[in-house]
Amino acid sequence: MFIQTEQTPNPATLKFLPGRDVLGRGTADFTDAADAARSPLAQRLFEIDGVVGIFLGADFVTITKTDAKEWFLLKPSILGVIMEHFTADRPVLLSDAGDGHAASANGDDDEIVEQIKELLDTRVRPSVAQDGGDITFQGFEKGVVYLAMKGSCSGCPSSTATLKHGIENMLRHYIPEVLEVRAVQ
Repeated sequence: MFIQTEQTPNPATLKFLPGRDVLGRGTADFTDAADAARSPLAQRLFEIDGVVGIFLGADFVTITKTDAKEWFLLKPSILGVIMEHFTADRPVLLSDAGDGHAASANGDDDEIVEQIKELLDTRVRPSVAQDGGDITFQGFEKGVVYLAMKGSCSGCPSSTATLKHGIENMLRHYIPEVLEVRAVQ
């Protein structure tokens, strides 16, 4: 098994591509070991000293490290855990519950919200996934779109610029009712 790694715009995160499906569909974001109870892979990765965040995508794993650790020290352990996990054919998640898309499952969304979600799903999320992250819709109220930044996007130095200059401008262009975009935790 050969696992590729890619740098992300966030220097504290690194994207690992195991060459096979990780989740297939959806995403899962874990910010600490207690959060990772439903993912055997995330639990094992959190045992590595210096790992502080794990984001699972369709075909990648994004790891966030503490500033006190260097990638050249962490990478061998991370690669070993990922390789052993997939070689043993263990499940990535124990259940499908809570894939981070609860906001988009609401069936009674109005037309503006549906347009926002469509633009995010078709124009924003694929690009962000290439950088090892995700952006999910959290709400729309009084002209303000609320988005959650996950994976490499969370805490990334360029995420504010992406949010304000990229996503906000695009949404305002296509949907005049959108006045502003804000990140939520």
